[in-house]
Amino acid sequence: MKRIQRMKDALQEIIIGQDNVIDLTLVALFNGGHILLESVPGTGKTLLAKTFAQVINVDFQRIQFTPDILPSDVTELRFFHPQDQAFYLHKGPIFTNILLADEVNRATPKTQSSLLEVMQEQQVTIDGETHGIPAPFLVLATQNPVESQQGTYSLPAAQLDRFFLKIPMAYPAFEEERTLLQRHARQREHLPPPVLNADDILALQREVEGITIHRDVETYLLALVQETRTHSLLNVGVSPRGTIAWLRAAKGLAFIKGRAYVTPTDIQTIAPYAVAHRLLLSMEGYMTKSVEDILNEVLENVPVPVEEGSQR
Repeated sequence: MKRIQRMKDALQEIIIGQDNVIDLTLVALFNGGHILLESVPGTGKTLLAKTFAQVINVDFQRIQFTPDILPSDVTELRFFHPQDQAFYLHKGPIFTNILLADEVNRATPKTQSSLLEVMQEQQVTIDGETHGIPAPFLVLATQNPVESQQGTYSLPAAQLDRFFLKIPMAYPAFEEERTLLQRHARQREHLPPPVLNADDILALQREVEGITIHRDVETYLLALVQETRTHSLLNVGVSPRGTIAWLRAAKGLAFIKGRAYVTPTDIQTIAPYAVAHRLLLSMEGYMTKSVEDILNEVLENVPVPVEEGSQR
């Protein structure tokens, strides 16, 4: 727990007013999952990714996606050397530990697909040869929720399902923004010294795998999943991949809170970030509700297990 607190202290020193985003990014990092960050420009997404990389002493790369970015721009570039009369491979920015995939919805579907495939497999196949991505590996993909549809390619449901968490990154609160102004006036932006390394993160990932869940709490999670699949206003509920991600995210949340077991509250708290982007509204649902409304209904409808065996 001390290691996690050292990380959080270092991150919060630089990233002002985004404590929840920091916690959720830790949950994803400790699970080897990837994040879709949704926010307007200027809220600190690049700083978040760079600071995380600095704090755990790993490599960082950034790709600014545009419609003319090709899959090979992400994965590799082959160039011909006239002196040697041979082709050489230059590995692309995907070969890093923390990747900021900025404005991923500006990339074409083909380029998006190539990125998401690497996220899933954590390896790249080039001319029949497989190249592994270094571990730990975290992709922070971003999109602007108020962007005009012109020049953008919305991620389809199957692609969204590959993101471990989807996190809104809001503006800082009034006093937090005052702190941001005061700090900016005193000094230029600087990054903190490393407090952990890649091996430490891999060890923490193994610890998260060991977090336990009582059978009753597991049954509660499965009941919630079934409720999403039968809800009249949803065309698509939580997939099996989503069920696993929901459990892993709840374990990660329990871990950063210093517990060795998952509670129903962990499952409820993480649901908007681990589940909402996996749900697809029906036509009637689009006209009457939001995904968040329906997820809240699901959480309200399923009885919560408690120690005494009674129900909410």
